[in-house]
Amino acid sequence: MQDLKSKKICVLMGGRSGERAVSLRSGKRVFESLKKQGFNVISMDLEDDLISKLKKQKVDIVYIMLHGRFGEDGVVQGLLGMANIPYTGSKVLASALAMNKLASKRVFDALGIPTPRYLEIDTSSDVKKEAQRIRRVFPFPLVLKPVSEGSSLGVTLIKKEDDLESILADSVEKYRDVFIEKFVRGKEVTVGIIGKDEDILALPVLELVSKNEFYDYEAKYTAGMTEFILPARLSKPLYKKTQQIALLAHRALGCYGLSRVDIMIGKNHVPYVHDVNTIPGMTERSDLPAEAAHIGISFDELVVRILESAF
Repeated sequence: MQDLKSKKICVLMGGRSGERAVSLRSGKRVFESLKKQGFNVISMDLEDDLISKLKKQKVDIVYIMLHGRFGEDGVVQGLLGMANIPYTGSKVLASALAMNKLASKRVFDALGIPTPRYLEIDTSSDVKKEAQRIRRVFPFPLVLKPVSEGSSLGVTLIKKEDDLESILADSVEKYRDVFIEKFVRGKEVTVGIIGKDEDILALPVLELVSKNEFYDYEAKYTAGMTEFILPARLSKPLYKKTQQIALLAHRALGCYGLSRVDIMIGKNHVPYVHDVNTIPGMTERSDLPAEAAHIGISFDELVVRILESAF
């Protein structure tokens, strides 16, 4: 702890992604915690001349609180690695794999980790042809997702066949790379992972009961839209299995220091991994701090544990 307090830390937040507002909230809360605990800390918004600014400020460690593209996808991690500046969380490959939902699902498939059935969309093909192909493979309702977005941005539940073409065309125009996923009915849960090496820990399973049809962007960041149930209402064997699968998914992608694994427990009692977030939110409504608090890890302690992942 004393060694860390001798370092100059920069909380990096904001950025250009659709999750900028959430990142600023996460970053501000982490900055305030570090400041209160006596660390030498500054905050910085992500800009093009990042490395020169960090060097000018003589920063020793970067605490990454960026969400989404250009921050959670390995781009910033690569820059910091080239500049030999230590940073928190997962490294380049794990960050890139986790951000790309299709790439991560291929890894899960290869290792036998349950994940909902999916179909990649050929964005160079005619929308009508792609819609016909989807109808042949998937029953309705089905889910359309951008390949590389977080916070459920762009995730759409398509209930009617008649809506498929228009939603597909709009999503391709907005996000370019999208895919279709089977809609799994069941319980939405999430499992935070913290620590490294032999000290890795799966946090309590958090059940998310959204007032919307699924845990979308509005449900995640609007007070009163989602009920948190800790621990999740699962049988002991299924609860343990869910934590084990979350750990498998974290390790499969090579994540480091922290992650949050989003899972749907199907009616068949199988935990299906939707995706892995390498930089989970740290706002007052975020899942990871709530799970840590449930086993007595305060927000300040959680912040320091994540800081330690820089080494």
